[in-house]
Amino acid sequence: MNNNLSKNFELLANYNRWMNENIYHVATKLDPESLFQDLGAYFGSIGSTLNHIMIADIIWLKRFLRHPSEFTALTSVAKLPDPGSLDQILHRNLNQLTHARKNLDRTLIELCQELNDQDLNVALTYQNTKGVTFSKPFGALVQHLFNHQTHHRGQVTTLFSQCGHDSGVTDLLAIIPEQEQL
Repeated sequence: MNNNLSKNFELLANYNRWMNENIYHVATKLDPESLFQDLGAYFGSIGSTLNHIMIADIIWLKRFLRHPSEFTALTSVAKLPDPGSLDQILHRNLNQLTHARKNLDRTLIELCQELNDQDLNVALTYQNTKGVTFSKPFGALVQHLFNHQTHHRGQVTTLFSQCGHDSGVTDLLAIIPEQEQL
């Protein structure tokens, strides 16, 4: 496997898409009312948590628009409305939520295909949702985006389990390709 950081982000983007496909498939087994039933999670329900992951992705991708490399993969993100809050519900309909998720996952894959290690070393200045300004290495921010998704998908898989639905294999290891022996 190529050891440069940009290739690792391509792997994480593909893992993200694969996991989201699995999660959203399991979500189709729930009736629409159950999707937004408060189960005591941080964002309440499975549907609310899935919306939160999408909100956070949009917020971060919009921040990434400020990168001096002006990534073409983010063109569609510029057209998205700015989220109003971290617990905003963008879509109550699972089909609409799934469609929007697939579009964001495709954007993330395309972004990671554009990245090079030089891009990842640039300091990106942004404001958080409270207006506080930060300047951090872009690569660490991309890592945070993927880690945030994994954290909340873990909550979703726990909620599925509590509802009697198996999410299957969730490990990144499942999609890491075999390395040929030298």
